Amino acid sequence: MDLNELLKNKLYRGIVEFFHENQTSVDTPRGIATWVKEERAVVKNALDKLVELGILIAHEVSSTTGYSYTRNKKIIQTIEKQLKNNR
Repeated sequence: MDLNELLKNKLYRGIVEFFHENQTSVDTPRGIATWVKEERAVVKNALDKLVELGILIAHEVSSTTGYSYTRNKKIIQTIEKQLKNNR
């Protein structure tokens, strides 16, 4: 799935927009599920896919995983363009 197709999906777009607008945030699947109003298990799968694509970074701790936005400027610029083009 390419970025353009990914951002057409409401769940993925909501997650990416959240992190793009809050680039220093670290949040858990539960917290993100609250923001995007979706079940935690569904959000967790989407988060893991975004990690695979390099859009998010997973931070493993003893009892949960926190997720943060990429620090890769090229990916951030590409997402910025895609978000503007898909409004």
